[in-house]
Amino acid sequence: MYYIGVDLGTSSVKILLVDEAGTVCKSVSQTYPLEFPQPGWSQQNPEDWWNAVRTLIPQLLEGIDPAQVKGLAAGGQMHGLVALDKDDTVIRPAILWNDGRTGKETEEMNAHYGKEKLLELCGNIAFAGFTAPKLLWMRKHEPENFAKIAKIMLPKDYVVYKLTGVHSCDMSDAAGMLLMDVKNRCWSQELLRYCGISESQMPKLYESYEKVGCVLPDVAKELGLTAETVVAAGAGDNAAAAVGTGTVGDCACNVSLGTSGTVFISSKEFRLPPEGNLHAFAHADGTYHLMGCILSAASAYGWWTKDILKAISDNEEQSPITEDELGNNPVFFLPYLMGERSPHNDPDARGAFLGMTMDTSRHQMTQAILEGVAFAIRDSVEIARGLGLHLIQSGLCGGGAKSPLWRTIIANVLQMELHVPMSEEGAGYGGAILAMVASGAYPSVEAACDKLRSECRVYKPDPAIAARYEERYQVYRKLYPALKAVYPAMAKTKE
Repeated sequence: MYYIGVDLGTSSVKILLVDEAGTVCKSVSQTYPLEFPQPGWSQQNPEDWWNAVRTLIPQLLEGIDPAQVKGLAAGGQMHGLVALDKDDTVIRPAILWNDGRTGKETEEMNAHYGKEKLLELCGNIAFAGFTAPKLLWMRKHEPENFAKIAKIMLPKDYVVYKLTGVHSCDMSDAAGMLLMDVKNRCWSQELLRYCGISESQMPKLYESYEKVGCVLPDVAKELGLTAETVVAAGAGDNAAAAVGTGTVGDCACNVSLGTSGTVFISSKEFRLPPEGNLHAFAHADGTYHLMGCILSAASAYGWWTKDILKAISDNEEQSPITEDELGNNPVFFLPYLMGERSPHNDPDARGAFLGMTMDTSRHQMTQAILEGVAFAIRDSVEIARGLGLHLIQSGLCGGGAKSPLWRTIIANVLQMELHVPMSEEGAGYGGAILAMVASGAYPSVEAACDKLRSECRVYKPDPAIAARYEERYQVYRKLYPALKAVYPAMAKTKE
């Protein structure tokens, strides 16, 4: 039997064919465009996601008996606002997770409720990337479009709708909308009213591993599937990636280095960070998790090496950085290229190099990028540790995790043993596991992860390097507070 896992990312979709033993038999991928209509804005056409999926699945299934494909599920980019009219037509391009246009709406929402009340209502404070502030922005700036809204969904839910005809959303993804009572796993009537919408405009909530429906007959025929192929609700990309790396159960940790960077900590109990500087979300296994998110991780490195340096290869840029330079770099980098979420919640924050002199080298600046992302991730780890969580080990996944140098830096900055899967397929693999559970191959997500756990490379911190990085981190954590007051004057985002 086979299962399909979809990883609906920000710049591309990757789709996996996985057998019942957890082996990835084949993968296909396709990119799609992003729109940046103004500085700090980021949006995308949902039809591009669906067109990519409908192109790739037939390629994935060449030579495969459709009857052997039992289930499908997606892990998708979170928070993006997909608005449909009464005919289920997309009203406007989806406003994405890394869009910073909603700074004022975010401030207004936090001010209206206060942090304490918002945390009580939904387990999170308002962040510019969340879905609720996007609705407030749309109501204020595009009232005609807002009036047309018949259904609101998230990116991967649009693909599920095109497959099944069902308007659905899973708990893990919905938890990042700022419209859900996370602790009680239901829509918050109070927050829906505040945003000017009703529950009838929201999709039905499912657990990530629950069956939403089966593939529509005409769609199944087009894609090379059968109308008995089960479609699970799926999960937000970080929860799906956590499932794919076995980060389930209590107090398991995973760091992801994708376009964004995340720290993901699973918990069987609902835990609430008192300041709201970590997200308290539902997990795809039916429990909960804490998450810290930085908006620019591997994307910051890509910006530097590809757009600025026009580098030929990662090896060319990273090979001059030797072990004795780790923790001794005088240059710092703040990776706030798209504003920042955890822990600062500041859409006006901007990237910065500091500490440069006339003899600063190219590779020191490259090293500063890698270290800046690691330091930013540690900011979230420190908050979790402050809640009493004993974090000494973590998984590491995402495109940035392919760099041995970056792995070494992160292990020493976080002072944690890192377990890097020998074969890591991210959210798509987690989606395939959710499809297995929805199809009845496993009784639970945790049971599936225990059975399918993969081999890992282990990176341990070196005491001497970790001590040097400890000193550098204490300097790094003073930089944002020193610059915070000047960021609003530097921001160029237009109304």
